[in-house]
Amino acid sequence: MRIGLIVNSSWNIYNFRLGLVEAFLEAGHQVVAIAPDDGFVRELREKNCEFYAVEMERKGANPLKDLLLTWELYQIYRKATLDIALHFTIKPNIYGTLAARLLHLPSINNVTGLGTVFLRPNLTSRIAHLLYRVAFRFPRKVFFQNQDDLDLFLSKNLIAKKITDLLPGSGIDTEKFKPQETKFDENPKKTFTFLLIARLLYDKGILEYIEAIRCLKTKNHQQTPVFQLLGKIETDKGLGVTQEMLEGWIGEGLVDYLGTTHDIRPFIQNADCVVLPSYREGTPRTLLEAASMGKPLIATNVAGCKETVMDCVNGFLCAVKSGEDLAEKMRQMLTLSPQKRLAMGRESRLLAISKFDHSIVIQKYLQCIK
Repeated sequence: MRIGLIVNSSWNIYNFRLGLVEAFLEAGHQVVAIAPDDGFVRELREKNCEFYAVEMERKGANPLKDLLLTWELYQIYRKATLDIALHFTIKPNIYGTLAARLLHLPSINNVTGLGTVFLRPNLTSRIAHLLYRVAFRFPRKVFFQNQDDLDLFLSKNLIAKKITDLLPGSGIDTEKFKPQETKFDENPKKTFTFLLIARLLYDKGILEYIEAIRCLKTKNHQQTPVFQLLGKIETDKGLGVTQEMLEGWIGEGLVDYLGTTHDIRPFIQNADCVVLPSYREGTPRTLLEAASMGKPLIATNVAGCKETVMDCVNGFLCAVKSGEDLAEKMRQMLTLSPQKRLAMGRESRLLAISKFDHSIVIQKYLQCIK
């Protein structure tokens, strides 16, 4: 069977769906990756994927461009002679599904997150709801990454319940992301390190993180923690932190900006706690990676994030949009003994293995395709 994976980024396929790709190939299928060419085409082809480049803006709602995207995907699907289309991320879920429908091509969709259109009720949000309601009449199956997102779609009559199912995020390769042994009597670290990994968008809670850092720096601690930030700067439509703001925080000595990386594991390994004060997620990949590597977590008590944190077991949940409460949870993490934090990290690892291992996702897709 010729299986198409349609995503808004080739980087996304290589970093988040590679286990799925390899499982399909091992099962005797052919895999066709369809995405913008953002630097990972060679790597995908080395994995025996065919690749078709498509012009696709991750954000934006230009009707003419979206109509052209539907037509372009239609042409690619027909040229690639797909047997089934697997859609991930918002635009493939909507316009890829419509293109597949024109070809009577069965599709399976994955709602990886709801994006800003569900966080800000406005005209764009209403249009998105309408597009989902139209497009989601056609897939054979739609996977959601948390119950809250599924319930929201059902409550707004955007989808029929009979075609829905749940997945534990995109899954995590728990062998690739695994912890290193910690010994407290050998080379103890002098400073505690908090790490936030996210695109620098306001909705990821970046401002709350900075507010929490300010709160903690005004308190008297025996040691001043290191606060790190890793992720791409994105300023589209004013939704992201500007370069000037970031440079200001760095100049104040509030945060160490680590830029971007192709291998996140060394940064997670160096951290003592991974933080994500996001406003809403599908299932945050960065928290899954950190959990799999045995790190305690702090995240907001919102859809997506709360699935990865058992409060006071493998980390702490904090209130959304509250830098003050985030600071309090970070302070609590600081006051724990190293042994207690290690125990939390072990609970994170157990959760990753039992609930989020990518084999669970792979088996669901294989069964659905079968």
